[in-house]
Amino acid sequence: MRIALTAFTLRGTTLARSLAHDLAEIGHSCALAVPERLSPETGLPGYGSLGEWAGERFADTDALLFVGASGIAVRAIAPYVRDKFTDPAVVSVDEAGRFVVPLLSGHVGGANDLARLVARLIGGTAAVSTATDVNGCFAVDQWTREQGFFLDGREGAKRVSASLLAGVSVGLSSDFPVQGELPRGVAEGPAEAGIALTLDPEKAPFPHTVRLIPPVLHLGIGCRRGTAVETIAAAVERVFTDHHLSLKGVAAVCSIDLKKDEPGLLAFCQSLGLPLTTYSAEDLAAVPGDFTPSPFVKGVTGVDNVCERAAVRRGGTLIVPKQAGEGVTVAVSQVPLTIRFSEKGD
Repeated sequence: MRIALTAFTLRGTTLARSLAHDLAEIGHSCALAVPERLSPETGLPGYGSLGEWAGERFADTDALLFVGASGIAVRAIAPYVRDKFTDPAVVSVDEAGRFVVPLLSGHVGGANDLARLVARLIGGTAAVSTATDVNGCFAVDQWTREQGFFLDGREGAKRVSASLLAGVSVGLSSDFPVQGELPRGVAEGPAEAGIALTLDPEKAPFPHTVRLIPPVLHLGIGCRRGTAVETIAAAVERVFTDHHLSLKGVAAVCSIDLKKDEPGLLAFCQSLGLPLTTYSAEDLAAVPGDFTPSPFVKGVTGVDNVCERAAVRRGGTLIVPKQAGEGVTVAVSQVPLTIRFSEKGD
């Protein structure tokens, strides 16, 4: 997690510096800045306007951690607050380190978990106030974030949470095997509101459905040199629509190393927020399995198939064989997944 920290007094800066060190030690990326008046004495980067600093950090970090009064933090972030599904986590801790308060994006952004972590590091108390937490209910949005899944259906998620808080059971439909006990209040079968674990972006087994889409797909792509990003995107979207798959389920985009500098393919990967993974012709040729051969492709690339072999080389079983059109070939593999609801989400 990329965490931006700030404090407003020398005492607070001492705590913030200690937190930045401890959080970095366990793998977080931390950046600490202070008001300009404290910069000379602390040797830390300074900012002129707290509001501007907060706005910039909203755009380039995963979490903001304020050491000082919660009211200062609230006023600083107020102009930038938009949506619980996109806002970063915001946490405030008093400079004595007694109370750690998640102010924004407690579940989806991870503010509740960050507050608990900070509290453990400094021996303080995390003042978590989200309804599902204080009532001991399953938090579907937090569990989804912890699993790295995509939550599709905000209104459905709200109905699921509201039902659980009201003591009404919610349904579960899963296209993947489920192991272990279900969270309290969640049961397989019909319900007014429910959770669908699926790769199908249109699946709606309940009147109010929240779809949780796991990133278990590997997308293999081949294309002619110079193919435009729009052509690649249209080809992929057509295949995914025809096969009832969500692009949110893609974990990797793969091809042959001859395409590592292909502008259209790189731009497509950027649109998904994913890097392009490439393999040599020799590596692809060594992938075991039955693939759709093409003498033409072999003559150009040195291997008889790029898209299918690249997808399977990344991992999983081929679920969509080679689909070709407008100079683009697309194939999809899927890695196995077993759903387990941890006690943390119960």
